[in-house]
Amino acid sequence: MITNNFINRHNGPRLSEQKEMLKKTGVSSMDELIEQTVPAAIRLNRDLNLPDGINEYEYLDHLKQLASKNKIFKSYIGLGYYNTITPGVIQRNVLENPGWYTSYTPYQAEISQGRLEALLNFQTMVSDMTGLPIANSSLLDEGTAAAEAMIMLFNARPRSLVKREANKFFVSQDLFPQTIEVLKNRCEPLGIKLVFGNHDNFEFNDRFFGAIVQYPNQAGKIYDYRNFVEQAHENEASVVIAADILSLALLSPPGEWGADVVVGSTQRLGIPMGFGGPHAGYFATIEKYKRNIPGRIIGISVDAQGNRALRMALQTREQHIKRERATSNICTAQALLASMAGFYATYHGPEGIKAIAKEINDLTKLLAGELPKYGYKIVNRDYFDTLTISLPENLHLDKLKEITEDNEVNLRYIEESTVGISLDETTSIEYVKSLLKIFASANDKQFENFTQVKNSSSSIPENLQRKSYFLTHPVFNSYFSETEMMRYLKQLENKDLALNRSMIPLGSCTMKLNAAAEMFSLSWPEFGAIHPFVPKDQAAGYLELINNLDKDLCEITGFDAISFQPNSGASGEYTGLMVIREFLKSKGEGHRNICLIPASAHGTNPASSVMAGMKVVVVNCDELGNIDIKNLEDKASEHKDNLAAIMVTYPSTHGVYEEDILKVIDIIHKNGGQVYMDGANMNAQVGLTNPGIIGADVCHLNLHKTFAIPHGGGGPGVGPIGVAKHLTPFLPKHPLFETGGEKGIYPIASAPFGSAMILPISYGYIKLLGKDGLTEATKVAILNANYLKSKLEVHYKILYTGKNNMVAHEMILDCNRFHKTADVTVADIAKRLMDYGFHAPTVAFPVHGTLMVEPTESEPLAELDRFIEAMISIRKEILEIEEGKSDKGNNVIKNSPHTVKMVTENEWDYPYTRKEAGWPVNFEIVDKYWPPVTRIDDAFGDRNLVCTCAPIEGY
Repeated sequence: MITNNFINRHNGPRLSEQKEMLKKTGVSSMDELIEQTVPAAIRLNRDLNLPDGINEYEYLDHLKQLASKNKIFKSYIGLGYYNTITPGVIQRNVLENPGWYTSYTPYQAEISQGRLEALLNFQTMVSDMTGLPIANSSLLDEGTAAAEAMIMLFNARPRSLVKREANKFFVSQDLFPQTIEVLKNRCEPLGIKLVFGNHDNFEFNDRFFGAIVQYPNQAGKIYDYRNFVEQAHENEASVVIAADILSLALLSPPGEWGADVVVGSTQRLGIPMGFGGPHAGYFATIEKYKRNIPGRIIGISVDAQGNRALRMALQTREQHIKRERATSNICTAQALLASMAGFYATYHGPEGIKAIAKEINDLTKLLAGELPKYGYKIVNRDYFDTLTISLPENLHLDKLKEITEDNEVNLRYIEESTVGISLDETTSIEYVKSLLKIFASANDKQFENFTQVKNSSSSIPENLQRKSYFLTHPVFNSYFSETEMMRYLKQLENKDLALNRSMIPLGSCTMKLNAAAEMFSLSWPEFGAIHPFVPKDQAAGYLELINNLDKDLCEITGFDAISFQPNSGASGEYTGLMVIREFLKSKGEGHRNICLIPASAHGTNPASSVMAGMKVVVVNCDELGNIDIKNLEDKASEHKDNLAAIMVTYPSTHGVYEEDILKVIDIIHKNGGQVYMDGANMNAQVGLTNPGIIGADVCHLNLHKTFAIPHGGGGPGVGPIGVAKHLTPFLPKHPLFETGGEKGIYPIASAPFGSAMILPISYGYIKLLGKDGLTEATKVAILNANYLKSKLEVHYKILYTGKNNMVAHEMILDCNRFHKTADVTVADIAKRLMDYGFHAPTVAFPVHGTLMVEPTESEPLAELDRFIEAMISIRKEILEIEEGKSDKGNNVIKNSPHTVKMVTENEWDYPYTRKEAGWPVNFEIVDKYWPPVTRIDDAFGDRNLVCTCAPIEGY
């Protein structure tokens, strides 16, 4: 083994171990395994046309060269993106800590109590700051949050508005421009009509269901919206406020003056700009809409022992369950960034947050007071941190631009005679003086030095100044020293199970190694300190990296072009369908609106189709789990005049390379439709086949799965789409940065390249592995899955296999019979696995009563064997129930998971030993993980919805 060869670091099993695993799987070589698994008709007949892999030192040297091409100017552009200070204790212990960034979405709540508490803190912070009772645990960005608010209000219209066909939504012309464009994208497929204007002279009528305004607005002005809100409510319309969350430390929160929904970004709470993301969008609303909120809500419940316990409530997986009846396709959130923003509030506390906001406001007042001395006029009298400045008549904007660029400063250039400046927490008195020197010089004036004088006048109207307290819960008032904060973060981390502790064998979720070398750039200012709307030359390193990654992914997928704008897999689905929709419209076939979706598809597929204005028609699967070709032919023929697309996952969600995939695609194309391939299982394609040669027209890629971006406890995710040549012109554009196709759809995210700051992770993954390593990783993923199958099929029924009795990179274990024979459900098995130190595989998806297992290529043989031993041991425990040796209602499985408190109580009242409960196999003795709570009562949590940090006894 060559130790500096990254593939040997990334793949789990050693070459000698692979030989034994192949033998156990029933084949003699890796080539034979692939021949028996991947259909010959779709196999690549050449190597990937990519460079060889490089070692970590070479990659980091290359990345530093790219980073050096980015120019770190002092940016005062604003528009929802600001320079920030990430506290070192949060950077080191959360952002750079695999205990936080490698954990999965907290669907298994008992082993996710740490990140659930972090997200509950976030929700409490958002609720406190906005003055509204309920907040979710984050959305993708501010634009997405605004669009989701609009859609929620549309879907929740009272009957009177539905009867009147009220479909109009007022949008303030002073909203951030990128948010306006995202709203344009999301409204048309659903039949929502946007009406733009000035809120001051707008009058509601009975055709409006809602409105959105910015607070403070894009020019920095603070408006009193009370009368506007009252008028809306008189007409049964609801009002969304897009608010700067930091400003709400000083401004009257919208919840106190009647807002129905408040949305925005938490980026400025210690999260780097990162050329646009990832950042956690926030969403808060009134009690009336608590059952309609998009995304995830963390709620308080109790466990089987009556102890306080946290879990995801209500809409946890509503898009998977409701499918085409879902009101949102939101899947990935921004959990890691939300946790960081919540920790920022925890570390600074209410006084610290208020002090930061006040310092920014004071410096803005100082700047506003000094600028007129040099011939400039402040357009907005009321402001928090943003000034709109009118230039003197004799000053040409180009002259000011030249001087600002020479001084490495970015302003917002609005018109020929107007500029904007937004200050932030990194701004000091010296930076203010530097700005004044620039403006003085531009107007041929001499800068006059001064000592800072506190300006006693207010830039915030008296009736809009915050009087109410916020962040009053003890969690925001207890951890002000770094020692206290460090220990609090460690305490939460220890409650969770992440990849740094054990294998997470989640089917379809591809929880593979997120190598440290791939992650380093997250802490580099050359990537973190770049505003998304800077001139192109300041982002040259980013753009070169994105262009290189585009080329690499095109080679891997067989497509013509990539859009990196979608910042989640579900967002990628929606984007791909909207691109198809626009393409069909360009051909005069805009009437095509039928989307065929196999019964086995991801739940987000039908949800995304509905969001894109399509009608879902389900295609049956046969008894082997494959698409029923006859049923597909019948439905494609029946709808040939209106067929828009099919959404197909490959390999299938059942873990099989379907032999008839080429027939499926041919049937769709012959009937005038396009083929959308869900890229969730791309980890079984790279280097062996690809969507392009299979014949798909568009495919989204989960970079947080196949391409090594970590899941971060439920986000960030990245879902770029690759498209065939005929769809390239329709890739999404952006109003403030050139990207997308010449006929591109409106943007689907706030930033032009989505979550650009984490693209270097996938870039590094490809560069480190190289052409051979990428293919080898796919092969090992398939080997690991088939090795597990060969070991487990004696004890569990493998639901679906391919033609040669092989699985792809994942498999489905059918556990339905245990419910009949032992009253053991698949959820019981998932909970019992926690006692063995494992996160459960994917539960009850895509088939009820099953576990979908995906080991990935990164897990070593010892860990695979440990999981096999655990699963066999649980099967023996089930057998004891079946044979009557254990009671059906009171046994080691039904009472799982077991906490340390349970097994150390003086009295032990269970019909099995403490060792059987807590140490079921010997390997647990070495490194025993203890779930912090036992089984959580989901129904109690939904009946008694509490989603802020209030003590449970208060309810």
